Amino acid sequence: MCINSADLTEISIYHRILRFKNYQIAMINKEVLPVRFQLPFLGDTVFLPQGLKYNLELMLFWGPWSPFPDSWHLRSDYKSKLKREVLAAQMSNRMLVLAIANLLLMPLIFMWQILYSFFSYAEVIKRDPSLLGTRRWSQYGRIYLRHFNELDHELDSRLNTAYTLSNQYLKLFNSNIISVIAKHIQFIAGAMLAVLLCLTVIDEDVLTVEHVLTAMTSLGLIVTACRVFIPDENQVWCPEGILQAIKSHIHYADDSWTGRAHTDKVRSEFSQLFQYKATFYLEELLSPIFTPFIIYYRLRPKCQDIVDFFRNFTVEVNGVGDVCSFAQLDVRRHGNTSWMSEPESPAECQAENGKTEMSLMHFTVTNPNWEPPLPSQQYLERIRQRLRDEVGAPGAAGVPNGLASLMQLSNEGFPSLLSYQLPSLPHLASSVLNQKL
Repeated sequence: MCINSADLTEISIYHRILRFKNYQIAMINKEVLPVRFQLPFLGDTVFLPQGLKYNLELMLFWGPWSPFPDSWHLRSDYKSKLKREVLAAQMSNRMLVLAIANLLLMPLIFMWQILYSFFSYAEVIKRDPSLLGTRRWSQYGRIYLRHFNELDHELDSRLNTAYTLSNQYLKLFNSNIISVIAKHIQFIAGAMLAVLLCLTVIDEDVLTVEHVLTAMTSLGLIVTACRVFIPDENQVWCPEGILQAIKSHIHYADDSWTGRAHTDKVRSEFSQLFQYKATFYLEELLSPIFTPFIIYYRLRPKCQDIVDFFRNFTVEVNGVGDVCSFAQLDVRRHGNTSWMSEPESPAECQAENGKTEMSLMHFTVTNPNWEPPLPSQQYLERIRQRLRDEVGAPGAAGVPNGLASLMQLSNEGFPSLLSYQLPSLPHLASSVLNQKL
C-alpha cells in the first residue's frame, strides 16, 4: 500500500491505525455482535471477556479464515450480494470448528487461566484485598464508549478523567443492609485483631502459637475487605449531578438515563460499562467455559448479519484500502435525524446514540487542520451557529459559556450533545466556535 503525500490526511492515518477497531465499534453500536444476554435472576447482562474478544478478532479480522486476507482490504467475495448465503454458510462452518476447538481446549485453557490469575493477582489481593472492590472500565464499555477514529491514548485520557466521578456515582448505591453487616463484621474482626496485637506486645511468644499469624493475617484481610462495603459518611446524595458530569467525559449514555440517575436500573446499566474488578477477574476465569457455547449458539446464527455488515459498510479509500464507512464520519450517510443531522440513508444505516456526530466533533476538535466532507462541514457549521445563538441567550448570565441554555437543548429534542460536555464545555465550545472550516 502506498499513499501520496498530497493525499495524506489526518483521517487517512487514523484509518490505517484503527481499521479493525472502527469495525468493532460499529458492530457493537449496531448490535451485530452478540454480547448481551438475558439470564435468569440477573436479567440483561453483558459478557465480553478477553477470551471471547480474542476469538471474535481471530474469526473476523486477522485469522486465516477471516474476511480480510491482509491488513488493508476485504475479500472481493464479501463485496458481492450474490455470494452472501455461501459466505454465511462458510463462516458458520468455520465458527463451528472454532467452537469445537475451544471446547476441546477448554480444560487446558481453564487451568492456564487459573494459574495465570493466581500468579498475577494473588499477591496483589493479599497486600490490598480492597482491590476486588474497586472498579475498572469493562471490555464492552471501552468499545461502546469509544469514538470512531479515537486512538488508545485518547480514549484512556477521556475515561481516566471520568474514573473518580464514576466511582463516586456508584458508591451512592451502597445497600444499607450490607453496610450494617459489614460494619458488624469489621468491628468483630477488628476487636479480635486488636486483642491479638496487644498480646503480642505483652508477650512476643504469642506469635509462636500455632495459627496465630494466620489468624492475624486473615482478620486483617477481613477488616480491609469490609471497608469496601461501608459508604463514606461525608458523601452527598447527588446522583443526577454526578452522572451529568460523567456524561461530559464518556460522551455516550442512554437517553432514558436523563432524570433517572437515582434508579437501580440506571445504576445497573452503568455498571455494565464500569464493573467491579472482582467481576472482571471472574469473567476472565469463566471465559474458557462459556466461550465455545457463545460462539456456537449465539455467534453462528449471526453469520448472515456479519456478512451483510461487511458488504454494506465497507468503502475503499484510495491509498488506504478498505475501511468501515462509519469511520468516514459522513453525517449524510450515517447521521441521525435526532442529532440535527440530515441523513439520506434509511434508519438501519444510521449510527445509534449519535455516534457519528459525536465522533465527528471529537475528531474535528483533536485535529483542527482536518477538512471534513462538505455535508459534515455544513453540520458543524449548524452546531457552531446554534452555539453562537445560545451562548448569548438571556438567562445565561453568570453561567460559563451559556451553560444553562445549552443544557436546555437536550430538553428540546437535541439529545445531550452539548450537555454531555458539561465540565469541559468551555473547551468544546471555544474549539467548535473558533475552528475554521
